[in-house]
Amino acid sequence: MSEENTHAIAHCYHEIIDRVGEDMTREGLLKTPQRAAKAIEFLTQGYRQSLEEIVNEAVFPSENDEMVIVKDIELYSLCEHHMLPFIGKAHVAYLPDGKVIGLSKIARIVDMYARRLQIQEQLTTQIAMAIEQVIGARGVGVIIEASHLCMMMRGVQKQNSVTTTSMMLGSFRDNQSTREEFLTLVKLR
Repeated sequence: MSEENTHAIAHCYHEIIDRVGEDMTREGLLKTPQRAAKAIEFLTQGYRQSLEEIVNEAVFPSENDEMVIVKDIELYSLCEHHMLPFIGKAHVAYLPDGKVIGLSKIARIVDMYARRLQIQEQLTTQIAMAIEQVIGARGVGVIIEASHLCMMMRGVQKQNSVTTTSMMLGSFRDNQSTREEFLTLVKLR
């Protein structure tokens, strides 16, 4: 982001902090607007990334036709309704069809979409569709388990709630045994 944009965001944070009743001349808050602006830019960097640059041609030919799973990919996102964090993990699996993707690229895809204002349901779908698009997999399964601070800190204030979402494409949707294998391997069954 440009320095001009960072400055504009910092100005907005200054206004918000002032409007909630804080003293903006207090030593601990003097640089908070600038720090908050840089933090929000980092937490939303997914808007400035593309699938092509994330994957960076790390798609390779392969004769493997068995399930590939990357489990427990930690994720941090901001709920688009309250701009409060939701934190959790993603489990991503696919059935190759002549091509595989570099394993770290799966985690980078998760991060790219998580680093946007999101709802968990849409995040789950975006990850699955991206994997399918990039490698033309016979099937893709994505499960996300996350805790939402908008439910924990405000509203119903349920600290132990976890939201689970899934998206199954291709064989993961159409073939019950493929779905069962995935759920068993990620220990959700």
